[in-house]
Amino acid sequence: MSQDTRVDKVIAESVASDSNVVNQNSIVESKAKKERRKRSVAWDHFTSAVDSEGIKKGVCNYCKKEYLADTKEHGTTAMLGHIRKCKKIPCNVDTRQSKIAFQSVTGGNKGDVSIVSWKFDQEECRKALCRMIILDELPFRFVEKEGFKQFMKVVQPLFRIPSRTTVTRDCFDLFDEEKNKMRSIFKETQQRVCITTDTWTSVQRINYMCITAHWIDKNWTLHKRVINFCPISSHRGEDLAKGIVKCLHEWGLHRIFTVTVDNASSNSVCVAELSKQLTKWGTNLLGGKHLHVRCMAHIINLVVQDGIKEANISIERIRQAVRYIRQSPARWKNFQECCVDENLAKKSLCLDVPTRWNSTYLMLNRAIEYEGAILAYADRDIGLAHHLEFGHICVCDGDSDIVDEEQPVGSLLCSDWDSIKRIAKFLELFFKLTLKVSGSLYITSNIHFLEICQVGFCLSKLISSDDIVLAQMATNMKKKFEKYWGDPTKMNKMLFIPCVLDPRHKFTTLSFALKKMFGDNGATIEKDVREYMKSLFNEYSSSASKDKCGKLSSEVEASSSSYMVDIGDFYEELSRHTSGSGAGNSKSELDKYLAEDTEVGTSDFNVLLWWKYNSARFPFLSEMARDILAIPISSVASECAFSTGGRVLDSFRSSLTSKLVEALVCLQDWLRSESQPISIEEDLDSLEQLEQDLAKVGKEPSIDDI
Repeated sequence: MSQDTRVDKVIAESVASDSNVVNQNSIVESKAKKERRKRSVAWDHFTSAVDSEGIKKGVCNYCKKEYLADTKEHGTTAMLGHIRKCKKIPCNVDTRQSKIAFQSVTGGNKGDVSIVSWKFDQEECRKALCRMIILDELPFRFVEKEGFKQFMKVVQPLFRIPSRTTVTRDCFDLFDEEKNKMRSIFKETQQRVCITTDTWTSVQRINYMCITAHWIDKNWTLHKRVINFCPISSHRGEDLAKGIVKCLHEWGLHRIFTVTVDNASSNSVCVAELSKQLTKWGTNLLGGKHLHVRCMAHIINLVVQDGIKEANISIERIRQAVRYIRQSPARWKNFQECCVDENLAKKSLCLDVPTRWNSTYLMLNRAIEYEGAILAYADRDIGLAHHLEFGHICVCDGDSDIVDEEQPVGSLLCSDWDSIKRIAKFLELFFKLTLKVSGSLYITSNIHFLEICQVGFCLSKLISSDDIVLAQMATNMKKKFEKYWGDPTKMNKMLFIPCVLDPRHKFTTLSFALKKMFGDNGATIEKDVREYMKSLFNEYSSSASKDKCGKLSSEVEASSSSYMVDIGDFYEELSRHTSGSGAGNSKSELDKYLAEDTEVGTSDFNVLLWWKYNSARFPFLSEMARDILAIPISSVASECAFSTGGRVLDSFRSSLTSKLVEALVCLQDWLRSESQPISIEEDLDSLEQLEQDLAKVGKEPSIDDI
């Protein structure tokens, strides 16, 4: 009995020992499981699950999307990527919480910032990306480049980068949105608009036409917008007119005041055809006599080109010397050494485009600045003398452009330097004038005729100069000048009237200028201008009276429709009686304006601001002044769009459709907020100065410094 008891005790102890081992093993296993806890942040948003086939998966806690999640085979990369994209994750979709951000102050000093509230918005970010693509002329593929993707991961990981196809679609949507805004403005104001137009041929060999609208709004602010950049079938005047009419009809612009174009013969035909269409629309003031405005900058270009032919030899010697020095890195290095010896800053020599006189002026100016370095280089390098000696220049016969003979360029003499200094000083007048009349951010029509008088006065004075070269240049230029501005009967009256509407000048200044330019015929021209201006004012006052009468009669009809009494005739007569032009013995607004003293002309005098403050006194005349002062006297505004078009349609993106090109060019013009045009070309002088400054401290220039 006692033996059985001992056996039972041994068995019980053995079982207890085994159970202790099992318990210890389970504790070890549980500790191991705790050590293998999932450490990835993905599991903060995902739940581990096993499907019916035994495959481990991670299920999103918000959208319930599943991903393979076997830690040995798949990892958590896919789940981490989903966290940034999932729209249902609270941190991605909670837009109620705004953050504080710092924003630079527009128009303030450098470094001035303001505190603003900010919150992430995917749609706004897409619009901003679209604007960046347009303003900076970036390719659509830019959004798919690796560098941009890496940049956005750091800047804003929540932003889902769209594809280039989506960005293209966004550009079209933005174009339609902005176009509808402008179209509604034109529809509401119903004011007259001045346009400029020009044509251009792209690398695709497609003819494009640009149309730019200019107007002054009710707040007396000048606006300029490119409203069309479309292909045309040819440069014929009829085809140009059809393209303009189609554009104007699409925009709802039927009240066109003037059209500024260059002197191509096809443009004369175009304006004549457009005038016929405006007559059909019933919006052609005074039969379109003042509709055609010739581009002043283009005429100046023709005048100066005829003048510099006389000094072609001296200019050609400078041109050949600059070309020789720029042709080789070794020559350029020697020239920079000469600059150091002469204590001159190392800048680039400018090589001109012979058909663009303004580039010739810039080349001569830079060459004069580096005269000492060029002469020192000529002493070092005998090759320059040989280059000039054996080079040839084409000489034209008389007034024609036909090449008569070729003669050697010859050595660069001291007389050449004296000649180009006088020529550069003379061309400076026309260079500054071209910049002045080519502006589109300020009114230019009020100075149109005065600047013409200034040019004519200078040419007449130089013709009698003792300097033979300048006298001959002035004589040639005067012939071309007389072709366009010598016969006042052929000149558009809109050359004179804007000067009268400048309260600093009026007819006091115009009378003096006409007498100086045309002598005894000045009084006759002044009389014609007065009559034309009066006729134009009567058109404005009568049309305004009709509009006022129409509004008044409609109000009367609405208020008395229940009585069925026709009293509209009385109010029409009353309106005609009280209008400025209807009173026979009282002075009109035009007479009152001209009778007042002229304003004192100060450097900061603002013509538009004066009319804004006095528009209540001259309601009809101010409407006329708004349209006349908005006239652009050059077509440079349209020509500038071709520079943009040339960059948009380069050899790498020549497959863009015409509709997309129009959207990009127009949008860039509409979205720009800078007060000055953007220059895409690098400023070589600034870059060279930067390189010199960095060289002094022993540092190589990098893109970050630029």
